[in-house]
Amino acid sequence: MAESFCAFHARYQHLFVTRTRSVIAQSLHYLSGLMQAVSKNVERMIEVVPDTDYQALHHFASISPWDHRPVMDQVALDCDRHLGGSPDTALIIDETSIPKKGKKSVGVARQWCGRLGKIDNCQVGVFASLVRGASAALIDARLYLPKEWTEDQVRCKRAGVPDDVHFETKGELGLDIVHHARALGLRFAWIGVDGGYGKDPRLLRTFDDEGELFVADVHKSQVIYPEDPAPSIPPRCSTRGRTPTRCTTNIPKLTVAQWATNQPEQAWQRISVRDATKGRLEVDILTQRVWVWLDDHSDVRQWHLIVRREVAAQQTIKYSLCNAPAETTVERLAFMQGQRYFVERSFQDAKGTVGLDHYQTRGWRAWHHHMAMVMMATLFMLETRLAHENEHPLLSCPDIVTLLAHFLPRRDITPEEVLRQMTVRHRQRQDSIKCLSINKLLAIIAPLANVPLKATQRRLKWHASKLGKFRMHSGRSSNR
Repeated sequence: MAESFCAFHARYQHLFVTRTRSVIAQSLHYLSGLMQAVSKNVERMIEVVPDTDYQALHHFASISPWDHRPVMDQVALDCDRHLGGSPDTALIIDETSIPKKGKKSVGVARQWCGRLGKIDNCQVGVFASLVRGASAALIDARLYLPKEWTEDQVRCKRAGVPDDVHFETKGELGLDIVHHARALGLRFAWIGVDGGYGKDPRLLRTFDDEGELFVADVHKSQVIYPEDPAPSIPPRCSTRGRTPTRCTTNIPKLTVAQWATNQPEQAWQRISVRDATKGRLEVDILTQRVWVWLDDHSDVRQWHLIVRREVAAQQTIKYSLCNAPAETTVERLAFMQGQRYFVERSFQDAKGTVGLDHYQTRGWRAWHHHMAMVMMATLFMLETRLAHENEHPLLSCPDIVTLLAHFLPRRDITPEEVLRQMTVRHRQRQDSIKCLSINKLLAIIAPLANVPLKATQRRLKWHASKLGKFRMHSGRSSNR
């Protein structure tokens, strides 16, 4: 296992060499830390990974100029080599939110946090997962920047956001991911998105226009038409008033929930969609070709409506739209709709085993560096499971992490080392407390002294270093 892990990293090591230096060793240490440490942040990694230190790993994650994009692209190509090219391969677009405190972490804002089930302070990333059957791995990510960030150039500069980054909706970020995946040559048969993206008519229209097959979950309030509404601008009836400019239709509209409620019980078909822990998962399915009027213009599309009802919980109903050919079978539509389940498995594995949400960094570069390393880790676990699926079909991601924790080199944890690590942690916590107190004091002193805040900070830092009273952390993680 350790040999295969090192061989896997060796395939990527050329991507961690810049014009001025090599961070190959640090990349291996970071990847090992994601596999070995209980909490996947730098402070905990150095406690288990030998021959490394905080400064080196922090520099690798936050400051080092290696580019995350070639790493993510190589992960995507390698994943495609295992999963791509099948009619069952899907590219699933979904987002995940990471709760955060404070206001300095890049992209953090009060927005919907799915993890907490409410609006709260968090970061949101739009991710892509390549899925075939029960196998899936994350292959791309985009950090969502709310308008309050993109409209504040000073705030973006402090977080290291590149100058060419501008506001994009989550749907536009998802479309960027799809375009980039096609440019790389990834071989997926269709795209899957959840209701947050399915409610965006521009996104679905673009998929359809570009010839991309999609399955998009929609909300129960999604409006459909049982027949072609044929919208048109009504003629002017009199010389008084304004000339009509908006399209109208005489066909009555329905929501997808209303349509499903109106269907007789015998119209539901019981379909087996996939293997589950307790055997084959069966669901009740309704399908119907319906018309969707995407906006106020005359743009009407005829797509499949897929309604899925859980057998054990009939109040749990999911609605989806799909632009598959008209002759597509019910079984195929049900299968395609159900594949989005596995992106949730990708997030579970990435968070629970390799710490997708464990980072403690604030900058743009650090966020993308961490996500690239997490994708490498999830790809290694996918390759390991595929390599041993015949002799060990139940091998899981937690199993792989458990094995690596024993087989990879590990720092000797003596009683003295435990005490030393505890002392380091306490010192770091104390430094943080002092920094917080100092920053509060500066906010009071600077206005009274009629001195710019930054100048006051520089003076106090210089005196503090000379007196040796406390250490202050700079943006480059040096002692302060």
